Amino acid sequence: MPLKLIDLSQEIYQGMTIFPIHQKTFIMTNQTHEQSMKDTGSKTLGFSARNLLISEHAGTHSDGVWEYNPNGPTIDKMPLEYFWGSAICLDLSHIRYPSYIEPGDLETALKNSGQDIRKGEIVLLYTGHHDRNFGTDMFQKEYSGLSYEGAKWLAEQGVVNIGVDAPAVDLTPDDTDFSAHLVCGQYNITNTENLCNLKELVNKRFLYMGLPLKIREGTGSPIRAVALVEE
Repeated sequence: MPLKLIDLSQEIYQGMTIFPIHQKTFIMTNQTHEQSMKDTGSKTLGFSARNLLISEHAGTHSDGVWEYNPNGPTIDKMPLEYFWGSAICLDLSHIRYPSYIEPGDLETALKNSGQDIRKGEIVLLYTGHHDRNFGTDMFQKEYSGLSYEGAKWLAEQGVVNIGVDAPAVDLTPDDTDFSAHLVCGQYNITNTENLCNLKELVNKRFLYMGLPLKIREGTGSPIRAVALVEE
């Protein structure tokens, strides 16, 4: 059966948008083609390379449980099954800041999707925030997010990865308890932030993949998130 690949990842570049508490991204030239030819003595081939100074939580990324629970696993110790597998995408785009995404909203969205949630699956939430605000000053400022009970409802369905098209799964800037992260820490599951193109996946079941780098003791990792959907 033909499959379509949908890129769910933001671009990484110097000046990219970043959650305010995290390191800004810097990209520096390490080696030019001309310099490497001089250094290696080659007359035929030069190599180019750059250095990245980047947060583990830059752009599209997944969190290690240890980020929000010091008793939880770091990103390199988490099961890879948390980062790829069967997934669904629910439409919560009508829930706008300052409203939280509550269990009732999730139940209604799930019913409208015609899907079900199976233990061990990944659930992506289309909030529309990326589509409405990416590239503007509002992207990092005000967006809806899961309440404590909303995040707990997903965790109790057996979800292992909660993904959103916003900078965080929490309601920002109001929720200083970071309720959704708190729940992820309590249930030892991950969340994935700064996804894009989720509108193409609304109410569908698909194969999701967003593997983290194997960063020793990592608190999180940038990922290249994609979805494979039946055409």
